[in-house]
Amino acid sequence: MLVGVPKEIKSSEYRVGLTPSAVGEYVAHGHKVLVETGAGAGIGATDAAYVAAGASIAASAADVFAKADMIVKVKEPQPVEWKQLRAGQILFTYLHLAADAPQALGLMASGVTAVAYETVTDARGHLPLLAPMSEVAGRLSVQAAATALQKATGGRGILLGGVPGVPPGKVVIIGGGVVGTHAATVAAGIGAIVTILDKSLPRLRELDDMFEGRVVTRYAARDAFAEEVAGADAVIGAVLVPGAAAPKLVTRAMLATMKPGSVLVDVAIDQGGCFETSHATTHLDPTYVVDGIVHYCVANMPGAVPLTSSAALNHATLPFGLALADKGLAAIAADPHLRNGLNVHAGKITHKAVAESLHLDFSDPGKLMAA
Repeated sequence: MLVGVPKEIKSSEYRVGLTPSAVGEYVAHGHKVLVETGAGAGIGATDAAYVAAGASIAASAADVFAKADMIVKVKEPQPVEWKQLRAGQILFTYLHLAADAPQALGLMASGVTAVAYETVTDARGHLPLLAPMSEVAGRLSVQAAATALQKATGGRGILLGGVPGVPPGKVVIIGGGVVGTHAATVAAGIGAIVTILDKSLPRLRELDDMFEGRVVTRYAARDAFAEEVAGADAVIGAVLVPGAAAPKLVTRAMLATMKPGSVLVDVAIDQGGCFETSHATTHLDPTYVVDGIVHYCVANMPGAVPLTSSAALNHATLPFGLALADKGLAAIAADPHLRNGLNVHAGKITHKAVAESLHLDFSDPGKLMAA
């Protein structure tokens, strides 16, 4: 199979779909790899490094899209990209379609087979290709909150960790999954007062054991939720409904209860955001203010640390990508976990949560591929 790697074109996106190391693995499996010139610049990987790994270099993204049997990316295709996709081609990348109807319709019209990293599962019911970027985003979310809380960036002007004689700031994390856990690790590590809200008692028990009393765990009942948000210096939205749009948990009315200059960091923004007042921002212009509350809603947070992120992502995606390259559509038919990653095929939406979020018809992937 000819595997194509275009350069990412989303704003401030420096990651790359395949590192030179990953290219070497594809080549060792007997595949050809075509990399757009400069695709690895964000991680310091030169065209020469890709050639040394066995890849060929394409002069443009158009060449990659026109020739490749499978496109491997990081972020969802932009309009100029999805218009170059075609039937019989496999797209393997993050999609986040539940909050992006135009992209979903564009992929359906193209006829491409689109496999989304964020809905591929494993035997434990986890999301192994989402996890590494959730780990990065969770850790970055605390850095983002700390920066946004500085007076010069519009925040309250407090240091999250405090200093002797001055109390630390309070960080409230909504959701105790991968993002929330890693956010809590960093926030507690710098000395902030940390509360994690979740509706799963078993998960709260796990977190309580994990942090050994260094964070407060609290069941997310309505009154507790409102109380914690009102008292927070920084609120980190870390909720996830796999494949579906994120629920709006912090309403605009709740902003009036918060301290002026406090910060909301919406890590769920790729799925539409979990704050009512959220809209996507970029690394170049990451924050805005609503009713005195600073919002940080960058839609590709891990793109800020592309060396770490690209390596972590490639480690996770490589086995699945090789299976697709080795077996094509048969890999999806044979592996229920890879099939869970299938979002679009033959012009149909094949992930139920995506279809429900977009109010589109759902087609069972197993039946559709068998047909």
